[in-house]
Amino acid sequence: MTAAFQASLLDVGQEFGLGDLGGLRRTALSGGAWVEVLPGWVTGADELFERLVDTVPWRAERRPMYDQVVAVPRLLSWYGKGEPLPDPAIGEAMRALDAHYRPQFDDELCTVGMCLYRDGRDSVAWHGDTSGRRVKETIVAILSLGNPRAVMLRPRNGVGATLRHLVGHGDLLVMGGTCQRTWEHCVPKSAKVTGPRISIQFRPEGIH
Repeated sequence: MTAAFQASLLDVGQEFGLGDLGGLRRTALSGGAWVEVLPGWVTGADELFERLVDTVPWRAERRPMYDQVVAVPRLLSWYGKGEPLPDPAIGEAMRALDAHYRPQFDDELCTVGMCLYRDGRDSVAWHGDTSGRRVKETIVAILSLGNPRAVMLRPRNGVGATLRHLVGHGDLLVMGGTCQRTWEHCVPKSAKVTGPRISIQFRPEGIH
């Protein structure tokens, strides 16, 4: 870690638990996209964060960009359908999300991608999930653990406002409908002293 983890005073001593997904607040976006947010969906989130930091086989990646190969500014881990997950709490969260959203989507939420943002220098650039652009609609549910970071969303056509959601300490943010096709999202770098955050993304098989 390059920055200290700052636990939430509201989460101290809490055991792991999931809140009521009926509390999700949906915001309709342009082009058939939408985003839902539920602050504090997970209790015991800080303890879960500390377990995952130690047990997940985080890996650093390098990717080609223009005429050079650069380091990906975050650590990664990924679990396909049916693969053992690093903590029972992740499976419990995935099953709850799948049960909630399956009536709206035919596809099962069954894969888990994880990113560890070590400090404010780690980030992810503007993008939409590549395979998500090739389907009419899909869903990506993101559970945030650790210190809050901004998740930004903007229309791909450049028409409309940019949205900012500050998420961490067990907050849930869900992008659905055409969001991967018609909108982009990012986690920008932060000049402020920012502690680590884990992003856990639940997706249907084949969406990445």
